[in-house]
This record gives sequence, C-alpha cells and structure tokens, in this order.
Amino acid sequence: MNTIARARCTIGAHPLALDAAIAGFVLTSMVVGSFMDSHGPEGVNWTVSTPDALSLALMAVGAAALVFRRRAPLVVLAVTGGVSVVECVTGDPRAPVVMSAVIALYTVAASTDRPTTWRVGLLTMTVLTGAAMLAGPLPWYAQENLAVFAWTGIGASAGDAVRSRRAFVQAIRDRAEKAERTREEEARRRVAEERLRIARDLHDVVAHHIALVNVQAGVAAHVMDKQPDQAKEALAHVREASRSALGELRATVGLLRQSDDPEAPTEPAPGLDRLDELVAAFHRAGLHVEVARAYQDTALPTAVDLAAYRIIQEALTNVHKHAGTRAKAEVSVVRVGPDIEVTVLDDGGGEGDAGVGAPGAGSSGGHGLLGMRERVTAVRGTLTTGPRYGGGFRVHAILPVRNRTNAAEGPV
Repeated sequence: MNTIARARCTIGAHPLALDAAIAGFVLTSMVVGSFMDSHGPEGVNWTVSTPDALSLALMAVGAAALVFRRRAPLVVLAVTGGVSVVECVTGDPRAPVVMSAVIALYTVAASTDRPTTWRVGLLTMTVLTGAAMLAGPLPWYAQENLAVFAWTGIGASAGDAVRSRRAFVQAIRDRAEKAERTREEEARRRVAEERLRIARDLHDVVAHHIALVNVQAGVAAHVMDKQPDQAKEALAHVREASRSALGELRATVGLLRQSDDPEAPTEPAPGLDRLDELVAAFHRAGLHVEVARAYQDTALPTAVDLAAYRIIQEALTNVHKHAGTRAKAEVSVVRVGPDIEVTVLDDGGGEGDAGVGAPGAGSSGGHGLLGMRERVTAVRGTLTTGPRYGGGFRVHAILPVRNRTNAAEGPV
C-alpha cells in the first residue's frame, strides 16, 4: 500500500508527464492497430497492411493533442474529433484515430458537470458516427461504424462515473472536516463553560467566607483592647469561617483533580437544605436575617437547588459587605406554580441606598451579580436586581422546577 500511495503522489505531482505517457501509449496502439486488416482475401481473417501517410499524420496529431487534455479538455476534444472526422471521411477505416477522441471525451466528462457531458457527448457521438456512416468508404451498417458509436458512449459514461465518484469522495471529506471542526468548536465551548462554572463556584465559596473573615477580623481589631472577650468571640468566628472555606475549597479542588467523572461527588453540592446553616453563619457575624419558606414537598433539581443556595449566599454576602451589620435582610423561598422564587431584601442598614447592588457593591470590581445572573441563565430562569424604594436592595430570581421535557408529567 505504501508503494501504491507513493506512486499516486508521484503521478499527481507530474500530471503533464502522465499525459505524455498516455499519449505515447495511444499513439502506439493506433499505429499497431492500423497495420491489422480484418478484410483480407477469402478465407483469411487478418492480414498486415501498411497505412498511408495521411493516416499516420492524423494519428500523430490526435495523440499529440492528448498531452494537453487537462489544460484545455474542450479544445483537445475539438482537435481529436476533427482529425477523427477527417479519417472517417477520407482515410482508411482501419486507422483507429477515433481512439484519441474517445480519451478526450472521457477527460471532458471527468472534468466538467453532467449537463455539459450530455451535450458534448451526444454531439461527439452524432458527428463521428454520422461522418463514418454517411461519408465513409464502408456501408453504414459496418461494425467499424457501430464501434465508433459504442466507444464514444463508453468514453463519456466512464468519465461521468469518475467525476461522480470524485465528487462523492470530496463530499465525504468535506463532511468529515466539518464534523472535525464542529467537534473542536464544541470542545472549546465546553472548556469555556467549564472554566466559567469553576470560576463561579470558587467565587461563591471564597467571597462568602472571606467577607465574613474580613468583617470579624475588623471587629476583633476594634475591640481588642477594651473588650477582649468580644474580640476572642470574633476570632473564633474567623477561625470557623476559615475552616469552612478551606473545607469547601478542598471539596471543589478534589473534584477537579479526579481523572474521570465520578458517579457521585465526594461531598453533596450545597442546597436549600443547608439554608439554616448559612443563615446561622450570618447571624454569628452580626447580620440580622429573617427567613420565610413555602416550598414543602418540592423536590428541586440539583442545578436549581444549588443555584438557589448560591444566590442567597451571594446576596447575603453583599448585604453584609456593603450595608454592614446594622442592615436587616429578608430571605424568602416560595413555590409559585412550576417555578420557585427566591427573594433577598435588605433595608440598607440606614445608609440610604447602600446594599447589595449599590455603588459600593460594584466599586470593588466583583462579579457577584454577574455570577448570579449566569447561574440563573444556566437553569433557564430569570433574575431581577435593583434598589428598593426607601433604601436597600432587592434580588429576585425565578427558577423553573420542571424543564420543558417533563412539564407535562404532572406536579413535582
């Protein structure tokens, strides 16, 4: 197979040399054929007869034209067809000059489209066969005349078949290349989505705990001299928040380091079942949070459950960070029809519009609200955020409990 492949590459690199070799072979075949005469004396089927000079000249012209068949197939067909007509009308019918016209017709059919092949092929067959039958020295029904019709038809059909096969192979290659490009684009898209998901998860884990650590560390530094007991309590909260952050980071990084996708994570993803723990952590940090729930007996999809938890976590973190411990926050999780609605409100802590989305919330260049929106979009929900009338901020997310495929299966 390697030898054949190398031979094909060599031939493909030198098409003119290949055409010259074909022309030489055709010329040899025509000359040898012109010496054979099937109309010898009675009782003899084949004799040897020398062709005349005109036949040899026509054969040489027809063979020489085939050298340029790839560059100008229609012109070569016209030249070979012309010498074939001259040979059919004036020459010895033993001289097979039409052989060059057949190869030229094959080249035209292999290099053009099917309509052109039909038009050119019928024209060539009609002209050559008509000239041989009407103006040739043999009777119109002679087998040599019928052979002209047959060979021109075979040449056109063979060239069209080769062209169709080439087009089919090229279409397969194009589809394979397109599929490969599509796979590469899909892989890049998935990598980008995975990087975004990892960044979002790490932001949610780190921002929440580091914000608590920052606030408690500030409290400890402020009361260290005058109220050492309160400072110790604040440092204990710092230690607990740091431990929780390290635990969640360890779980996240552990999942990323696994060589294959596990059947189940090493630690369940947080959800609304851990809402009390989350609120308790903010209570210990000094933020007053009230919770209202109305989604009993609702089995939330994992992605929706995680999105709801992270939205509440990020919203309360922003309240604690930007509105301070004097702010009051309200969290509500309510099942409304096919959706679950998550709302986080704060009063701004008496600082006007300060809150989750106030200017202070974006001055640090964080990605909290952007991360919320990405999570909600990922589960095909909607998110609205904005300042409240009279101060504070509002975060409202609508998360679908059922997707489109199972919406008709009844209530969850």
